[in-house]
Amino acid sequence: MHALQRMVFVSSLFTLTLAAARADELTVRIGTAGPLTGPQSAYGQDAVNGVIMAMKTLNAQHAEIDGKPVLWKVDTEDDQADPKQATVVAQKFVDEKVNGVVGHLDSGCTYPASRIYDQAGIPDITPSSTDPKIAQQGFKTFFRMLANDNAIGAGLAQYAAHTLHLKTVAVVDDGTAYGQGIAKVFSADAKKDGLRVVDREHTSDHATDFSAILTKIKADHPALIFYGGAYTQAGPMLRQMQQLGIKSRFMGGDGICTSELAKLAGSAVDGTICAEGGAPLKDMPGGPAWKTRYDQEFGAGALQPFSSYAYDATMVLAHAMMKAKSADPKVYLPFIRNIDYDGVTKKRIRFTATGELVHPVITLSQFKGGQKAPLAVESVQ
Repeated sequence: MHALQRMVFVSSLFTLTLAAARADELTVRIGTAGPLTGPQSAYGQDAVNGVIMAMKTLNAQHAEIDGKPVLWKVDTEDDQADPKQATVVAQKFVDEKVNGVVGHLDSGCTYPASRIYDQAGIPDITPSSTDPKIAQQGFKTFFRMLANDNAIGAGLAQYAAHTLHLKTVAVVDDGTAYGQGIAKVFSADAKKDGLRVVDREHTSDHATDFSAILTKIKADHPALIFYGGAYTQAGPMLRQMQQLGIKSRFMGGDGICTSELAKLAGSAVDGTICAEGGAPLKDMPGGPAWKTRYDQEFGAGALQPFSSYAYDATMVLAHAMMKAKSADPKVYLPFIRNIDYDGVTKKRIRFTATGELVHPVITLSQFKGGQKAPLAVESVQ
């Protein structure tokens, strides 16, 4: 055989081998959705970043399913923190036959989207939605990576009553499923713990002027104002409280528990107490190493609360597929509940029959000098 013929033969053999390898390769697509535009985009992009990092890890590890090489891909969609858009995104994921979903970010989006995933039999794990009603729908495809609002609201109420020894509170929510849900839980537990709710107000998650509500609240002289909503409204609200000379303490759930709150509120943020599901990053099993990796990938200052949970959610889906030896959602779904995966956020990640995390924790924090500092970590049984 001439040299040129040998080169053609070897080249053809390589092409056929590569084609065979690609034919044997399985593509697994994970959909992830959250607000990538608008005021909550920092949260949304952070969660997406977590999924991207998980995909990079899986591809770097050459993670296989049933002995087959896998190309792990992410399908990212912007649900705009809008429940109607979330259902459009969910149906898009179903139509595209994604193998699993990490999302959505907001409870108001996860609630309607979870029904669509359940009807299609596609597992979805939220890294951030804390409304208890989502799990109460009874969908076998739904899972949650952190403590729900029942735990967060109760923990905050107990802290206000028994640690701060406060007696009166005004409660405000932003009209969203998340805001109304956590405000309702806090109000009920506050009353049980001896706090008197002297005012109950409602606003919008698009509002910027809270002067009317705050003026009314000021007349009732509450020791505490509890806000059910996101940092996007809590920041301006704190500034306006300062301008009006309101001396009440300020408290909220995981929606305000971010460094972004300090940027919006300025010096008015100091003294604010918030709570979120999960342990502080420094106390997570893989927390310090995660922060180093994240900063290297996306730059210092980009990290928000939910990327580590989104990363673990993605890895739970992937490891369930590997254990089941199948990427078919109906085949690997039963393997998720007792996955026993050691993640960044928690060792031995497992779920209850309703998709709640087994033995979650909540962390209470306070802002001092514009920085969020942990106050206490409480286990939820």
